[in-house]
Amino acid sequence: MANVLDLRRRIRSVKNTRQITKAMKMVAAAKLRRAQEKALSSRPYAMMMTSVLQSLKRRVDTVDPQTGQPHPLLAVRPEKNVLLIVVSGEGGFAGAFNANIIKAANTFIAQHKDVQIDIEAIGRKGRDVLRRRYPLAQYLESQKQGDDHFPAAERRRVAPIELLEDHHHGILHKLTFEQASELAHEITSLYAHQKIDAAYVVYNEFKSVIQQRVVVERVLPILEIGKREVALAQEMTQEERERAGEAAISSGVTLSEAEAEADAKQAEEESRRFGTADVDYIYEQSPGELFNALLPRYVATQLYHAMLESVAAEFAARMTAMDSATNNASELIDSLTLAMNRVRQAAITKELIEIVSGAAAL
Repeated sequence: MANVLDLRRRIRSVKNTRQITKAMKMVAAAKLRRAQEKALSSRPYAMMMTSVLQSLKRRVDTVDPQTGQPHPLLAVRPEKNVLLIVVSGEGGFAGAFNANIIKAANTFIAQHKDVQIDIEAIGRKGRDVLRRRYPLAQYLESQKQGDDHFPAAERRRVAPIELLEDHHHGILHKLTFEQASELAHEITSLYAHQKIDAAYVVYNEFKSVIQQRVVVERVLPILEIGKREVALAQEMTQEERERAGEAAISSGVTLSEAEAEADAKQAEEESRRFGTADVDYIYEQSPGELFNALLPRYVATQLYHAMLESVAAEFAARMTAMDSATNNASELIDSLTLAMNRVRQAAITKELIEIVSGAAAL
């Protein structure tokens, strides 16, 4: 049995750990507030973008009259080559956040055994795991990057599932719309040049601290503007909701943004009226030019919003995990303190017995 000195050292060590986890929880909570504001502020722009495109689509012919082919991003083909964008976290200590993302990606891959899948990993944790499971895409030495940021010629495929080279390292640390636009430009170029037949994104959809789910959403081809194509979804369990709620309350994070949700609903109503109104708007450029220019930006908006929500969900998961670690440390300290008191009381009792026994022997 450990002595009093060993127990005191262990209690001191656990207390130091508790201070670290408590500080990490507060840092994650502060970053979560900023990430929530950023994600909520991007929603009105995305809604109005959708409404403008819906309005333009009714005024333009999406099928080329000369070739009879639809817009390259609207063309539907059999899914033989699929691009899977996996948005995970850049750091650990976030509970099962990254594991759930990888699990959803593996489930999607298992459901598409008969197609070739290219994986674009966004986030260090997911990229490290996927790099150990799947080989990197290989290209001929003479091949160089084209103007559209993807190889100009066919690559040498060695496996049905391959991981693309990382060109977006660390973009989640300071995410900007320009970075999401660059990624969207690569994806739309691949689809327009028929290098891929569909594009899906795996991310953690974030509505609030207690309303999250891991989804696999199709971004290309665009079947219907404004309608989400969710191929797979995994909801939070009731226990996870309760833990997240307790962590949010103890950190001072609101469980629901009532004012922000009201503003979002108002913006959604205004954008819907714009998109469905039978008004003949006068555009500075032709509706066709605007439609062709805004459609790739619509894909960029979807990716940007997905990455923003994934960042917010990562901070929420880290806050919940650090809150649980802090509570476990407090419980362990109480348990060790009780054990130390018992050991000390046993030592005192033994000394008293020895004193009494010695006095009785005199």
